[in-house]
Amino acid sequence: MQEQVLDGSDFVRDKSKVAWITAIFMTLFHLGAIAALFFFSWKNVAVAVALLWVSGGWGIGMGYHRLLTHRGFKSPRWLEYFLTICGTLALEGGPLFWVATHRIHHRNSDQPGDPHSPRDGAWWSHMGWILVGESMHSDTTRLARYAPDLAKDDFYMWLTKWHWVPQVLLGLTLLAFGGWTMVLWGIFFRVTIGLHFTWLVNSATHMWGSRRYQTKDDSRNLWWVAMVSWGEGWHNNHHANPTSARHGLAWYELDINYMMIRLLELTGLAKKVKVVKLPSKLVTAPAHEAEQHAEHQEEHQEAAGVAAYGD
Repeated sequence: MQEQVLDGSDFVRDKSKVAWITAIFMTLFHLGAIAALFFFSWKNVAVAVALLWVSGGWGIGMGYHRLLTHRGFKSPRWLEYFLTICGTLALEGGPLFWVATHRIHHRNSDQPGDPHSPRDGAWWSHMGWILVGESMHSDTTRLARYAPDLAKDDFYMWLTKWHWVPQVLLGLTLLAFGGWTMVLWGIFFRVTIGLHFTWLVNSATHMWGSRRYQTKDDSRNLWWVAMVSWGEGWHNNHHANPTSARHGLAWYELDINYMMIRLLELTGLAKKVKVVKLPSKLVTAPAHEAEQHAEHQEEHQEAAGVAAYGD
């Protein structure tokens, strides 16, 4: 019964139906990002970069991805909530939507049912998939099937429905302290660039780059995507070891998100940090070995997700 519920079939998007609200908002944000370029100042750039790290690194990479989706480490509930709120600032949906989408991606990676596989087209995997079909951002009933651990928490249910509220509050704060030009940079430019950085993980790292592990999908390690996504671009490493909080496995694979998790661990704010154990020499694993390893981690995560959340 659980396999049928979690196969992602109810997440398949109708490509003939345009998601007009999403399309309009994406258009406005891209226009706002272009407008920001005409009001350049180093102060505004600094604000945008700082907020990009908060929303993309702390929020998406550490919070939504490595903590909520894969439970690669544990943290105090207040810190988990804080990182999740940071994630909403990326404008990639609420926690249930993001986690559910990503878990389905791992289950069906580059197979039928994958929400954003380049096998359905590069444009589709990068941005096209969010511009069509039914919006599911606030459909907590459907999302809860794929994120039952989060659905048990009223805060996450509320934040999924009202994920845009922190963004509005941030925009008003920037308006008060820096005027409209700071809003253009700190909201429109920062969000637009951050969206494309995340989308590059969905698209580029399934098309280009190197493969340390012969996983069942097309995931690849792509250094320049890792640089702009705070370490999320070591995607082949991640798909082979999905519950590992560390994605950059070699010394030369910079993984800022893991460095921050490690810092939290040293200060006692992160515990039970899962890190994949590597042999002394990094070699390409046999295909069957890598596939079985990744599948075992995903099955274990699904089976123990609710219990892990409650610890």
